[in-house]
Amino acid sequence: MVAKIGAKAPNLQISRWVQGKPTNIDKEKGNVVLVEVFQVNCPGCFLYGIPEAIDIYKKYKDQGLTVLGMATAFEDYDKNTLENLQKLVMTGEVIGETYRALAQYGQLMDGNKIPYKIPFPVGMDMLKKESGQMMTDSKVMDFIEANIPDFRSYSEKDRHLLVERVKQYLRSKEYSAKTFEEYALRGTPSSILVDRKGILRSTFFGSNGFLEGAVEELLKE
Repeated sequence: MVAKIGAKAPNLQISRWVQGKPTNIDKEKGNVVLVEVFQVNCPGCFLYGIPEAIDIYKKYKDQGLTVLGMATAFEDYDKNTLENLQKLVMTGEVIGETYRALAQYGQLMDGNKIPYKIPFPVGMDMLKKESGQMMTDSKVMDFIEANIPDFRSYSEKDRHLLVERVKQYLRSKEYSAKTFEEYALRGTPSSILVDRKGILRSTFFGSNGFLEGAVEELLKE
């Protein structure tokens, strides 16, 4: 089942909390919940997504906002690992594309460390090893409907090309990231926003400038 805007927000499927007290969406009722979703090997997450979430946390943490960080992996499985996440939160060290991009922009200290600390709880998404099950049309269409809602408006030629690309992607997948897929997120950085009653109100992909305003609106409710 895919999480629906306006319905109860499913709990995060976390394999391990690596920082902060273990919690989840159902334990935070009464607070607005912002979940910042990132990958360790994701430069944009560390240039934009996480710093924005930290700023929002500092501004609103005493006004009924809970911020949670969740690392996931839908690619680069050798880098987006629990071990590299633990290293990140314990020492600030970054790796791979994140390291290269932040070094290029002069945003590292002591060689390979981010210049800030993530101040809220951080967990790792539950990853399930793909078993190499047979590819079926229904699996392909389930993925398309969850991730490309306007698929049926495409031309027949474009729909065919997209189906073939999705098949190629699904064949190459080593793991399924449970929470990432349940919320039908499109990439990282992404943000999940849940109201005080535990209802999923919105998801955001990328840093678009709308997140803080959406948080403020929910805090006023």
